[in-house]
Amino acid sequence: MRKFTREVAAAGFNAVTVDDLAHLAPHPLHEPETAARIAVFREEFAELFRIIQEAGLQIYVTSDVLPVTPAIEAALGQDRQKLEEYYRALVEGFLKAHPEVAGLVLRIGESDGVDVKDPIRTRLHVRSAAETNRLLRTLLPVFERQERTLILRTWTVGAHRVGDLIWHRRTLAKALVGVNSPSFILSMKYGESDFFRYLPLNRAFFRTPHRKIVELQARREYEGAGEFPSFIGWDCEQFARELQGDANLAGISVWCQTGGWHRFRRLAFLEENDRDFWLRLNTVVALRIFRDRESVEDAVANLVGVERAPAALELLRHAETVVKELHYIGDFASQKLFFRRVRIPPLLHVYWDCLFINHAVRKVLRHFVQDPERALREGEAAYALFPRMIELARAAELPVADIEHWRDFCHLIRLARRYYFLPFEPELTERIRASKKAYKKAWPSEKRQRYRIKLSFEPFKVKRQTLGWLSSLLLRRQRGYRLIDHVLTLNLLGLVFRLFRPGKSKAVPKFLRKSAMGVDALFR
Repeated sequence: MRKFTREVAAAGFNAVTVDDLAHLAPHPLHEPETAARIAVFREEFAELFRIIQEAGLQIYVTSDVLPVTPAIEAALGQDRQKLEEYYRALVEGFLKAHPEVAGLVLRIGESDGVDVKDPIRTRLHVRSAAETNRLLRTLLPVFERQERTLILRTWTVGAHRVGDLIWHRRTLAKALVGVNSPSFILSMKYGESDFFRYLPLNRAFFRTPHRKIVELQARREYEGAGEFPSFIGWDCEQFARELQGDANLAGISVWCQTGGWHRFRRLAFLEENDRDFWLRLNTVVALRIFRDRESVEDAVANLVGVERAPAALELLRHAETVVKELHYIGDFASQKLFFRRVRIPPLLHVYWDCLFINHAVRKVLRHFVQDPERALREGEAAYALFPRMIELARAAELPVADIEHWRDFCHLIRLARRYYFLPFEPELTERIRASKKAYKKAWPSEKRQRYRIKLSFEPFKVKRQTLGWLSSLLLRRQRGYRLIDHVLTLNLLGLVFRLFRPGKSKAVPKFLRKSAMGVDALFR
């Protein structure tokens, strides 16, 4: 913590966010074992809080709404009023016990993943805009009395009626009606979905008068999490220009340590031998762009030095091309598609630490991509940049092995794109299998975190015509809901899913069943 706080304070940040309220706030209803664990955590975190303060940084603590244990559930059951009173008491007691904490960051739209086995678990409690508003009105007097800040994140995974809070203007307006406290700040990801490319700035920044934080991600969970240069500088520059209007921006929050269900483990400001360079680069450049109004070029030069800057900037421009034109398929990524309450991610075949090469993905992409020839040409052209990128990494004295690893992984993405869009050939599938083996041999997981390559060339039984009919029925290209959405996708489909629970079936890919909150969350 000393190393981390020293580095981020020197970079110019003024606060850090720490997880989490649930493991630091005792309650009389807790089990003895849980109370003992919380007592240990409180003792350990008191030292961490002291270190953070010594670095001159403010402390914010996160909280999902709301945390429970078996004893809490047994005592309070499903009584929503009692649960909210319990949570208010948890918050108030924590703030009184920790005057050094500047405030809490609340997440109402996501809870613990299905893989979490901790006795303290969080679960989704808030289901609608009205319930969100009630929660805020219940908590804000506590923060006002103690002169602390309540930061509400609009991020959701699409569950319940509040699941469209991140992009639906009426849901957001209803959730915030009458909320005008000086202790309140709204925190929003820059786009209408998760941290992806190809997403325009969320216009909700300009639709409410509240102070706001824009959330950015330096450790790109869908783009290698720091294993290669997934640079965000030019995106930050664009967002900063747009937000100079009437967004009432209070600051930025840069995710540099956590995010995503994947095996990548590099941590910003804590690695040796420049292993975290790409993470530090994104983190520091984002701050310089938003706080100091520096250009990307000046921010990079200030970090790497004037002599290394030209090679570094050329490398980053090429890396931007590789990410946007090889990882993503522009023809698909630029489409605005919604299912139920979520905007469909613009990246489907590379997800967290997995590359999916199978017939189902092939059929879906062939349906949505109108110009496969262009997709193939862009991918090949982007891949051809790697020899030059390796030269530039050496010239700029940046981690060359990261570019070499990325090159070998992108070779598999290139072969996957050929499989997606070219006529089927058994020779190509054999080449993909051989390339997967070569990648695993060159980058063994014992020595380096690597991508998992998920192969299956078994025919996907849904016909292309059926896929087209289903996509037109279930997906929409507008933010607003259609009549069929109100009748079918939002209500009837959710009811059928809850009754038959197909999300538990082994026919559903394991990563959808076993990671994050599971596919079931989409249908609540």
